[in-house]
Order: sequence, then C-alpha cells, then structure tokens
Amino acid sequence: MNEKIALAPCNGMSPNGLVCRVAVGDFKKENENVISICMGSTSADIENKNTPMLKKYPIIAINGCKNNCVNTILENKGVEVAKTINAADVLENYDVCAHDPFRLDDEAEECVKIIKKELENSL
Repeated sequence: MNEKIALAPCNGMSPNGLVCRVAVGDFKKENENVISICMGSTSADIENKNTPMLKKYPIIAINGCKNNCVNTILENKGVEVAKTINAADVLENYDVCAHDPFRLDDEAEECVKIIKKELENSL
C-alpha cells in the first residue's frame, strides 16, 4: 500500500461498534499509510471545518450494523466513501460474534481478526 487511506470506524455503542474500533486501531498500528477518522468529531463538526481533511484521502467506512451510520454521516458532510465494510454482514458468515459493547472476550477478538482481514482484502 503506497498511498494513504483513511479508515472511518463505527463509534456506536454496540458490540460490533467496539469490534470495528479495535480492528481499525490495530490495523492502523500495523500499517503506516493508514489514518483513522473520529466519527464523533466528524458528526459534531457543524461548521464543516474538518471536511477538507476528510476529502484528502480515500475513505473506507467500517459500519458496525446495518444502519450504516458511518456512511450516512460522511455523506451528510459531502464526503465520498471509497469502500464500505459492514461488520454485521461480514460476521454473519462466521460462527463467532461479539457480545459486549465495552469489553472484548475471546470470541470478540476473533471478530476483530475477521474485520482486519476484510480491511486487508479491501485495499
């Protein structure tokens, strides 16, 4: 991966939201050309001061559930999403799931690995 890519993880209070945030955090640590976007800050930016930065790099939206809030927030800011990953859709193909929105157990750690693999395949 030569050019920078921005990852926008779910900040929702669901187990998959936590999985998305951890997967993005781990992926960012392992890949120097990856930056992450805080969706809370993006949502709160009513003056759109962050919008130019959001348009600087291709963005992969990583949604926790089928509501696709990450995509909606970015689209409402006029920011185009290059790719979308929906953790709920990806994880329904596996025999593991996260259960707690605040702590990762062994099963949730497996979910993180699956989402990180999905990120790798998306680049």
